Amino acid sequence: MRNSNQNSISPNNARNDIWTRRRPYIVPQKCVLFVDMRNSNKKGKVTMFDKLEDLLIRFEEIMGELHEPTVTNNQERFRKLMKEQSDLTPIVEAYTEYKKRRQDIEDSLTMLEEESDEEMREMIKETLADSKKRVEALEQELKILLLPKDPNDEKNVIVEIRAGAGGDEAALFAAELYRMYVHYAEGRRWKVELMNVDEIGIGGMKEVQFTIMGQGAYSVMKYESGVHRVQRVPETESGGRIHTSTASVAVMPEVDEDIDIVIDEKDIRIDVMRASGNGGQCVNTTDSAVRLTHYPTGIVVYSQTEKSQIQNKAKAFALLKSKLYDMEQQQRHDAEAEMRRSQIGTGDRSEKIRTYNFPQGRVTDHRIGLTIYKLDKVMNGDIQEILDGCIAADQAAKLVKMGENN
Repeated sequence: MRNSNQNSISPNNARNDIWTRRRPYIVPQKCVLFVDMRNSNKKGKVTMFDKLEDLLIRFEEIMGELHEPTVTNNQERFRKLMKEQSDLTPIVEAYTEYKKRRQDIEDSLTMLEEESDEEMREMIKETLADSKKRVEALEQELKILLLPKDPNDEKNVIVEIRAGAGGDEAALFAAELYRMYVHYAEGRRWKVELMNVDEIGIGGMKEVQFTIMGQGAYSVMKYESGVHRVQRVPETESGGRIHTSTASVAVMPEVDEDIDIVIDEKDIRIDVMRASGNGGQCVNTTDSAVRLTHYPTGIVVYSQTEKSQIQNKAKAFALLKSKLYDMEQQQRHDAEAEMRRSQIGTGDRSEKIRTYNFPQGRVTDHRIGLTIYKLDKVMNGDIQEILDGCIAADQAAKLVKMGENN
């Protein structure tokens, strides 16, 4: 599809071609292939290319504002512009390359019509094939980049792990999951901060809450929510029988200042007590531990990892806010018919999302049908392959839904 009037801009196409007049350094001016694509939309629907053109214009507006000398006078505005620029950059880069590759295809087709030398024609055909292949890949990439973003994706997360069915073995497995996530976070150079832990004497954890702080932490860690199942022979099992135990993982976005969670003082009971379990100087000798009970929801949170009662109280309130926000998010999703199961659940074996089979050295994620045989590496935090599979499956499902809506 070739535009025979590339150097002129009609009134009807002025909106479409504004990027060529405002910021020609982003894309060569001759790349106006999408004028025809946009105008061919007879039903009046907004196409992917309409959205891309609008985003390109918006990106140029942002760049113009950021180059103004007074832009840093309003720091809040400056931060928002920088954030928006960062979000749009990968889309603009992919779309710019897409346009260039489409133009390469057009140029190659023209050259094939005019070229008679067979050796040159073969070279042109190779270039044409490469460009077509790249265009297909970029189209898919752009579709994924245009998927609606979860507003919580860039937030830090609070992770809660609870031992489920299986007694002490479940508590041991919960502790192993905790260490797995700590290793993964450290590999990503994210910071981990323990909020609360209820340990048993043999090294297990009945319950543990911790914060993972890092850019995009929620966008990745949210796929860990659900019930995890372990199959292995416990050390205390003399008969060598394989036991099955479970642990529940809940991943909640940390509530920051841009989200207003109102907690009425009348709805809260605050109890202070001495911290229990292993601790250093002052931890078990002062009333530093804090427990919050939220009457309307029945949520109870506990923090004892800090020496200061003030610090533990702040951590407890942060955890409570995240739980309330997560509860509100679930209710909203349900109201929009986007039903999802409770993250914590009951710890029952039937609610599993992943199985860790120690005798076979196997890890299976049941949501995406992925099985890998590197259990030792997974338990040491090498879970990126599983997370990538979950992300890809999620994106594919959203693309299908987006296609149905269009």
